[in-house]
Amino acid sequence: MRASELRFRAAFADAGIGMLLIDTDGLVLEANPALAEMLGHEVAALVQMHINDIITPEEGARRLYRELVIGVRDRLRLERRLNHREGREVWSSVTISLIRDSTGTPLYTLAMFEDVTERRRLGDRLAYQALHDPLTRLPNRTFFFDKLNDACAPRPNTEGATNGRRVGICYVDLDGFAAINDTLGHHIGDQLLSAVAARLERGFASGDRQLVARLGGDEFAVLVIDSEGSEQLTALAGQLLAVLERPFEVSGHRLSVTASVGVVERPIATTSPTELVKDADATLYWSKADGRARWTLYDRDRGAHQLTRRLLTTALRPALERGEFTVEYQPLVGLADGAVHGAEALVRWRHPRFGTLSPDRFIPLAEESGAIVPLGRWVLEESCRQARGWLAEFPDTEAFVSVNLAARQVWDSDVVTDVARVLDQTGLPARLLQLELTESAVLGPSGRPLQALQALADMGVRIAIDDFGTGYSNLAYLSRLPVHALKLDGSFIEGFRDPAPVGRPEPRSRRSEADEQIVGAMVRLAHDLGLTVTAEGIESAAQAERLRLTGCDTAQGWFFARPGDPSLVSAILREGRVRSSGPEWSPAVS
Repeated sequence: MRASELRFRAAFADAGIGMLLIDTDGLVLEANPALAEMLGHEVAALVQMHINDIITPEEGARRLYRELVIGVRDRLRLERRLNHREGREVWSSVTISLIRDSTGTPLYTLAMFEDVTERRRLGDRLAYQALHDPLTRLPNRTFFFDKLNDACAPRPNTEGATNGRRVGICYVDLDGFAAINDTLGHHIGDQLLSAVAARLERGFASGDRQLVARLGGDEFAVLVIDSEGSEQLTALAGQLLAVLERPFEVSGHRLSVTASVGVVERPIATTSPTELVKDADATLYWSKADGRARWTLYDRDRGAHQLTRRLLTTALRPALERGEFTVEYQPLVGLADGAVHGAEALVRWRHPRFGTLSPDRFIPLAEESGAIVPLGRWVLEESCRQARGWLAEFPDTEAFVSVNLAARQVWDSDVVTDVARVLDQTGLPARLLQLELTESAVLGPSGRPLQALQALADMGVRIAIDDFGTGYSNLAYLSRLPVHALKLDGSFIEGFRDPAPVGRPEPRSRRSEADEQIVGAMVRLAHDLGLTVTAEGIESAAQAERLRLTGCDTAQGWFFARPGDPSLVSAILREGRVRSSGPEWSPAVS
C-alpha cells in the first residue's frame, strides 16, 4: 500500500496535466504543479480553496457536481472557464472522478484539467469567420438568418405562442455601386463598403434589438427584433437614407452615394423568415424600379401582382405549346366609304386560371422573357393563314391583315426570313400583310431594324408605325423610312368628343380644338409623304365624322366593331360595309 501511495503521489506531482484532490465539501486537499502553473498560483495557494474559486460556477455544472459527490454518478466531464490569478481567460477540459472507500462510501473527487485555451480560441475564430463578413466585419448572411429564425421562433416561456410579437427588415442596396468599381477600381469600392458598414453599424446596431448585417455585394440589412409597427421601420428607412447621403472620404476621393431600401414589417404569427426575406427583396426591387434613392414599404396587392407576373412569365412558352393562345380581329374601316379595308390581329391568352387575358397583360412579359419571338411567329402564321382564307372567299375586297411586330422580334430573330417563309406557306400575297411597329422601335438609331424594315418593304409588305405621336416624334425621319401607314395613338382621339346636346350649346373645349388641329396637321403631313393614316379608339359617330373631315383614311374602335373571331370580319366583308354599333353613321355626311 505504501508503494502504491508513493507511485500515486509521484504521478500526481509530475503529471503534465493539472490535477486536484477535493473533499466531499468541495475544498481542495492537494494540487499539482501543472495546475498551479496553469492558473498562475503557487501550489500552496490552491490548497483549501473551494472548487468554485477555481472553476467558474454555473448552475448546471454545480448540480452535476453535487450528484457526483453524493455517489449518484462516478464521473463528470465538462469544458469550463478557469479563474486565472491575473484575470486572463483559461479554458480547460475537466474530468472529475469519484473516489470511494472499501465500503463504497464517497471519500474524495479527483479532478484532471487539460488546457484547451488555444483550441477554444481557434474555434472561436473559426466561428467568428463563419458568421462575419471578412471585409466589413459585420455579421454575414448566415448570422442574419440565424438571428431572423430566432426572432421568429416561439419563446419557450410562452408555450409556443408569439403574443403579438412583430419583426421588421430594412433591406438596403447602394445605387450605382458598380460604376464606382468600374471607374475607381475594386480597392476603392471595398474601402467604400467598409465605410458604409461602419456608418451603419455605428448608427443602427443596437444590442439584441437591432442587427446590421452585410448580405453580400453592396447589400446590407437591418433586422429589427420585436418591432413596434411599420411606422418604426419606415422612420428607420428614412434615417438610413439620410445617413448614407452624407459624402464618404475614401483614399482622397469624396464619394456621394444613395441607397434604395425595401421595408417589410409584420406580426411573427403571420409570416416566416423565408417570406420576410423574399418580400424584402421584392420591395427593394420596387424601390429601384420607382427611381432609386428612396424607401418602399411592402404592399401585399403589389406583391400579388408581381407574383402573377412571375407565374404568367413562367407559363408563357408552355401555354403556346398547349394551344392556349387565340387571335381575334378588329376591322379597319375606311372613313370615306365605310368598307372594311383590313383587320388588326390581336392575340388573346385563354388562361385556365385567370381567364381571357388581353395583350397588355402578357405581351410586355413576353418581350422581357424573349417568349415574344415564338409567340409573334405563331401570331404571324395564324393571321396570314386567316387573311388567305378571306382572300379566297372575297377575292375582290383584298382585305389585308395587320400584325403587331415587337422590336425584340427584329433584334432576336431573322424576321425577314420568318415573314418570307410564312407568306410562302400560306400563299398570302405580300401586299395583304401589314406589320405594325411602335414609333420608339422604328424611329431610333439606324441599323438592323431599319435594314429589316427595308427588306420587308422591298418584299411588298406594308409597314405601319403604331401609336404614332407618343415616342420620338421625329417627323423629318419619316421621309427616310420604308413606312406606308401611320396609326395615331388613341390619346389624340379623346378630344374628338360628341357635340353638346341640342338646346344646350356649349363651346368646344380648347383640348378638343387643339387635338383636331394636331390630327389634321399630322394627316396632311402623312399624305404629303405618301402615307395613309389610321385612327384608333373610335367610340362614337361624332368622332368618326370629325376624323373623316380631317382627311384621316381608316379607323378602328368599338363604334365600328369590337375584336372578335374571324367570322366577324367575314360577315362584314360579305355585307360590303360596316354597320356601326352606336348611332347610325354614314361616310356621306359632310
